[in-house]
Amino acid sequence: MIRLVTIGTAAAVFAVAGVALVAGRIMQPQPDRGLLTSAAYAADAGAPIYFRDPDGKPFYSLTPKKTVDGRDYRPVRASEEISFDNPDEAPEIMTTDAKSDRKIKFYRNPMGLPDTSPVPKKDSMGMDYIPVYDDEDADDGSIKLSPGKIQRSGVKSEPVELRRIRTLVRAPGTIQLDERRISVVAMRAESFVQKVADVTTGSRVAKGQPLMEIYSAAVSSAAAEYVATITSRTTAGIEPYGRGSRQRLVNLDVPEPVITEMEQNRSVPITIPWSSPRDGIVLQRNAVEGMRAQPGDVLFRIADISQVWATVDVAERDLGNIAVGQSVRFRARSYPGRDFTGVIGVIYPQLNKETRTARVRIELANADLALLPDMYVDVEIDTGTAAPVLSVAESALLDTGSRQAVLVDKGQGRFEPREVKPGRRGDGYVEIRDGLAEGDAVVTSANFLIDAESNLKAALKGFAEPGTMQDGGKAMGARP
Repeated sequence: MIRLVTIGTAAAVFAVAGVALVAGRIMQPQPDRGLLTSAAYAADAGAPIYFRDPDGKPFYSLTPKKTVDGRDYRPVRASEEISFDNPDEAPEIMTTDAKSDRKIKFYRNPMGLPDTSPVPKKDSMGMDYIPVYDDEDADDGSIKLSPGKIQRSGVKSEPVELRRIRTLVRAPGTIQLDERRISVVAMRAESFVQKVADVTTGSRVAKGQPLMEIYSAAVSSAAAEYVATITSRTTAGIEPYGRGSRQRLVNLDVPEPVITEMEQNRSVPITIPWSSPRDGIVLQRNAVEGMRAQPGDVLFRIADISQVWATVDVAERDLGNIAVGQSVRFRARSYPGRDFTGVIGVIYPQLNKETRTARVRIELANADLALLPDMYVDVEIDTGTAAPVLSVAESALLDTGSRQAVLVDKGQGRFEPREVKPGRRGDGYVEIRDGLAEGDAVVTSANFLIDAESNLKAALKGFAEPGTMQDGGKAMGARP
């Protein structure tokens, strides 16, 4: 009668040519010690129980055999434990004396079922329960891997360091005029345009520069009244007199230099020269010589573009990382390679329900007038931390959806899963707010392989805890 004795960790059992394999380990067929005497078993222990491919390939034979190129299959004896972790390494010998030096903590089900026993036991199929030793079941929940497996799986670790997490929020936008720097020239009374200066749409004008000459009966009447008041012998020199007439001219939007000239010359001009109210660019010219302008008609529209706005649409998920006063860098598609800077002025208190974005206004200087209204720009808002924070590579973070963890490299092939609280992300790194200390080594590559081993380890530990034998499903799904 042949029975199976398992060596190593168990995951899935399958048979190859009479040899049972468990998670890469061989379950060696051994004669039932109940049927053979101790002497017979000892004598039989040195004989080959099967033969395997000399190159470590998964080919086996119960009888001596040769490869295609004529090499003999390698004999495997009952006392040998062959590991598939590294075929080039010498077989690992597990003698009875060596095992006796290790303390058995409990015995677990060979098929991975949630059942343990403090004493040796067999399952319903007659298979022996697998002993779990103290050094295999660490109390810290860590998992231990052989150096060969670590090297072949590409496990890499990096220390936890203080870094400045640089997170960029990118958004498209357009250049807009500063609403506070736009002026219009319009008549407040019926007028006639007598003459228009050599100013066209797109021309740059300065404050006080003549734009046109107009004739208005209402303006002339108010001007005559004012001049008569200040030149009368009765009212001249009396402060209250003339104030109302002057205010009437101001209400008609007569330029201040024209009123001053009336006071000096003591005369009423036939036409009133109209000048630009600010420095800027003429965006609109509607004035035509000889035209009749009604009250409210816009004759000129002038804007100062030495300072403009950039309006961008920021995604809803990024709104919490930006604030008024933050510095912004952007580039105009018309000037590749040139960077512009500005400051967030306003975050509009309204969200676009269709695009799930909010509009942000950025104020920026445009001294050389390179930026024009409606020009496209690409904005980058740096929302990173001002001071360095503890951080790890993003690849080190294992996210289950409700919990985040990393694998801490404890040295000597042992790895400990540890729950952490992540923060901001950027430049391939993630901030760790709790769970790690500076200098801790975390796994950044092949951590999912170790995580799988750790899940099995946690499940097996759960079986040994009191009160978990009846709830095997929860134990198998537990995470460290």
